[in-house]
Amino acid sequence: MKITDIQVFEVEAPLITPFKTALRTVDKINNVGVYIYTDNGLVGIGEAAPTAVITGETKDSIIHAITHYIKPAILGMEIEDIAQIMERIDKCLYKNTSAKAAVDIAIYDLFAKRYNAPLYKILGGYRKELITDITISVNDTNEMVNDSLAAVNRGFHILKVKVGKDPEGDIQRVVEIRKAVGPNVTLRVDANQGWSAKQAVRIIRALEDAGTNIELVEQPVYYADLEGLQYVTMHTQTNILADESVFSPKDALKLIQMRACDLINIKLMKTGGIYQAQKISHIAEANGIECMIGCMLETKISVSAAAHFAASQKNITMVDLDGPSLCLNDPVTGGPTFDNQWIKMSDEPGIGFSI
Repeated sequence: MKITDIQVFEVEAPLITPFKTALRTVDKINNVGVYIYTDNGLVGIGEAAPTAVITGETKDSIIHAITHYIKPAILGMEIEDIAQIMERIDKCLYKNTSAKAAVDIAIYDLFAKRYNAPLYKILGGYRKELITDITISVNDTNEMVNDSLAAVNRGFHILKVKVGKDPEGDIQRVVEIRKAVGPNVTLRVDANQGWSAKQAVRIIRALEDAGTNIELVEQPVYYADLEGLQYVTMHTQTNILADESVFSPKDALKLIQMRACDLINIKLMKTGGIYQAQKISHIAEANGIECMIGCMLETKISVSAAAHFAASQKNITMVDLDGPSLCLNDPVTGGPTFDNQWIKMSDEPGIGFSI
């Protein structure tokens, strides 16, 4: 089954409410989709999320990378030769991980369709259901409390609370949310690189002393400040999750060797897709480090691929795949079922979309 053509298209979806973090505010998803066509009529689908503040990519740069570099590198190749395809994708241009991820996802979609099986079973088939958290955007305390209560009422029992824009007010935000939702809701805190190492230690210790019972704190410091991340990990009791500091298997191994984090967040848009994400998961598992599967602002297309990957891996014990739950509507039909906190895999071939 040979690749005969690769085409890009626009993927749009309005958000229910603006998505706000320490890095950016977004009102709608405006991503790049990809179709990969083959000589037997099967079509694979993928998606890239332009996130300039994290991956350095824009919508235009993703389109250019796919059409001018990745497409010429793999056109005519056999889908079954995944390792060779991924080697060519990796070497045809530096970084551009979201552009690579879109094509990687479509290749894996085709690979599973080739064998008429759902992707999660091809990759390992560890489980059929996942439970995701939902993001609470950073706002004033009262609005975040109300958003948290609304999420719980929708059926979510794990909240990912965004902080980092106002370090002095972050303690109050989390304390008030905990009071409002009660002790049985799991709280995760994501600073999106918004604190210094010393601020992070002070804030996390204050949250520990206040009895907020936080499950983890995600990326408290600047992504390149590995020593700062190490300092926070060593001086707090709460688990520290590395996100923007880990793009590649090499990054993951370095942080593990430094003992600079307790957990690792894998995102396909950072890793360049499933092929490298598997390596990170296996490196982490071999070193006793559990992983989260996360997403950028993505629609059901690429989030479904991430869900298939998560369902296949024993070592992915935490799920942050709330992209479809944040959208007012889905741009595609099919794929896994996203029912509030529950993500349920289907037995449709590939990632589950008929094209």
